Amino acid sequence: MNQLSWFDLFRKEQESTNILAQKQITKAIATVTELKHIMVAFSEEKKSEAEEHIENLFENEAEIDDIRRTILNELTKQKLPSKYRQNVIHIIKCLDVLADHVKDSARNIKVLLNTKIPKEILDVNVRIVDALVQAAVFLSTAIEMIGVNPPQSLEFSKKVDVQEHIVDEEYLKVKALFLKYSDAVDVATLVVLKDLLECLEKIADTCADTADYIRVLRMK
Repeated sequence: MNQLSWFDLFRKEQESTNILAQKQITKAIATVTELKHIMVAFSEEKKSEAEEHIENLFENEAEIDDIRRTILNELTKQKLPSKYRQNVIHIIKCLDVLADHVKDSARNIKVLLNTKIPKEILDVNVRIVDALVQAAVFLSTAIEMIGVNPPQSLEFSKKVDVQEHIVDEEYLKVKALFLKYSDAVDVATLVVLKDLLECLEKIADTCADTADYIRVLRMK
């Protein structure tokens, strides 16, 4: 018995919607990768390069919104089992939320581009984004494997959790650094840095929540 027949239906009978969903997955992962480019450029004081990547990220995020609306519209036109429809909508919305948190992170970095941030703080943020890229790639693979190789999907979903744990550890390190450099960094800058950190953590949480949902699907 195929426990994930809803995704098989998604692959085999709803080709146009499938193509759009695959495109959204690709775009969502691209925003996280773009965020890494932004963070690295920021840490290396390459302002113009960071700004270019920020604009690319905003364009990708806007396209993700358009794709989400199109997919939801397509789903209303198709005669589908309610469970199938709900599962697809849930994953699509998770990817949209992921992209929103990435965009919010980029906005914070844009605000910080003209400020001087201690290298130690920037280095930890770069490590956090490295882990986020890995989490997003593992999540993408887990989603794509749902109806192809469920055991593999489960394994990749677990790898997402490993990356989230790395982010959690680095998160605490940055918090400690805020105290360490509280005299060297003004309060307004620290507020934006804290908001950036919270956005990065939300990206990790969204990846982990989506991975949890994938594991729940395997039990249905």
